[in-house]
Amino acid sequence: MTSEISATKKLTPFDYTLSIIGGKWKMKIMYQLKSNEVLRYGDLKRNIPGITHKMLSLHLSDLEQDGIVQRVEYPQIPPKVEYSLTAQGQSLLPILEAMCLWG
Repeated sequence: MTSEISATKKLTPFDYTLSIIGGKWKMKIMYQLKSNEVLRYGDLKRNIPGITHKMLSLHLSDLEQDGIVQRVEYPQIPPKVEYSLTAQGQSLLPILEAMCLWG
């Protein structure tokens, strides 16, 4: 989990938040899920120019482990997986919107 807190050093609330949403891609992934509510992996990849398969997979996994993104896998062939924001992920949307307004 990207937001693990070491036993010897507790993260401040600011550092914890940055560990969840920091980096080049996580907020872009969240913004796409905010705008579209539910997306499949291929849709996310197409909607985020420049992101590699490795980075998208890594960050989706991190966001899922941190409780920000929900992954739903449907038992069918070919496999169908959908991603959406959890309630905790949606609670970060005002922060993203404020950053967009500021920018």
